[in-house]
Amino acid sequence: MTFKVVQWGSGNVGRASIAAVAARADMDIVGLLVNSPDKAGRDIGALAGIADLGVAATLDVDEIVALDADVVLHMPLPSLVYGDRPGADLDNFCRLLASGKHVITTVGYMYPKVYGDEVMDRLSQACAAGGVAFHGTGANPGWFGDLLPLLMSGLSLRIDQIGVQEISNFQYYPSPEIMFEMMNFGRTPEQFAALSGRHRTWLDGLFTEAVQMVADGIEAHIDEVTSEMETWVATDDLATAAGTVAAGTVAGQRWQWRAMTAGRAVVHQETVWRMHADAAPDWPHGDWSIRITGEPEMHLTLPHSWNRDVLGSTAAHAINAIPYVVGAGPGVKTFLDLPLIAGRGTAFSR
Repeated sequence: MTFKVVQWGSGNVGRASIAAVAARADMDIVGLLVNSPDKAGRDIGALAGIADLGVAATLDVDEIVALDADVVLHMPLPSLVYGDRPGADLDNFCRLLASGKHVITTVGYMYPKVYGDEVMDRLSQACAAGGVAFHGTGANPGWFGDLLPLLMSGLSLRIDQIGVQEISNFQYYPSPEIMFEMMNFGRTPEQFAALSGRHRTWLDGLFTEAVQMVADGIEAHIDEVTSEMETWVATDDLATAAGTVAAGTVAGQRWQWRAMTAGRAVVHQETVWRMHADAAPDWPHGDWSIRITGEPEMHLTLPHSWNRDVLGSTAAHAINAIPYVVGAGPGVKTFLDLPLIAGRGTAFSR
């Protein structure tokens, strides 16, 4: 079967997706939604830096909805953080699903039950109307902090706690847009508090989804999911590849989410982000790790360099999910519903 694919979004993840789908023998790109007029009308391949594909990008959502397509790979910046319509992503999901297109997104909604019955009902009804499936995915969350712990849990006789740590140093990450605009580093504490509200709401949602899904996957009965965040302010100017983080501005962020039962954290996910190796010296150090305490004890560590292109892997996890999602039957499909997603069709052959 050749899957007819629509790409929604042409940022870093979207462009990686276009190039990967175009290289697949079992997939054809039939449309691309962009959000800037200077991209509209241009060939999809040219926008992705590859050969022309003979399909023009569009700004018109109606054109996308009207296309004859099997699946939409939805990879824009999240509407919960950007733009003046926080609910735009959910509205678009439901419209696309009702039109008969499977939707795979990387903006969240991996485990949408955490957002309540109204969200789940809207998605489920749209899936039923179109006879299609909805799936949220990513790299972290979407693989490391949720799918990988669930895979490891299959080796457990007893689990007392699943602990996940992502410890990252962005000193050599050369994107001021992501570091200073999206992640709000380099802001004064007052600016950070004023600007990070929507971003924090989105992150809290993403990681609440992750820890709740892991807890449900091991059938732990959770009373609540808690969230904590603290910042570290630079005492001196710090030089980074994205630019200087000035003294008196945020150079470190530490986030923690816990799925609690009877006052005990069954699943604990912690994220430590530093803009420089000298930032937040008292916070945890290390790499990316998963520790399962119980019987047997298990510990897995991945070095900070474990993946040379996490954004590319974010796109890949969505693309590789296509045959599984299309074949899953109508409804909201999470990692608890789908089989192991392997890279079908990705092996290099001459």
